[in-house]
Amino acid sequence: MSAGSRDGAEALRLLPWTGASGGPAYVVADPGRPGPVSRLADVIEETHLEMAAVLLGHARELTAEASPVELRHLVTELTQALADTLRIAAGARR
Repeated sequence: MSAGSRDGAEALRLLPWTGASGGPAYVVADPGRPGPVSRLADVIEETHLEMAAVLLGHARELTAEASPVELRHLVTELTQALADTLRIAAGARR
């Protein structure tokens, strides 16, 4: 899920975590030769997307009989999953 340039040259890639100051974190990436940071980002992004899919399935099953406490927890987890997914999508657009 890297955001390389069309000509295969190195490009900035938005990482699926924040920097030390809480802002966006980037790595200079070559889509044809991903380095260790890019490979780690790929694994984390894939994990985030898999977790979001599992959470969505859980939400579909739970909503009919969930208690208010369970629903609040579910909303918190869904909010984080959506934030992670949007960050991945934003990185893919670069």
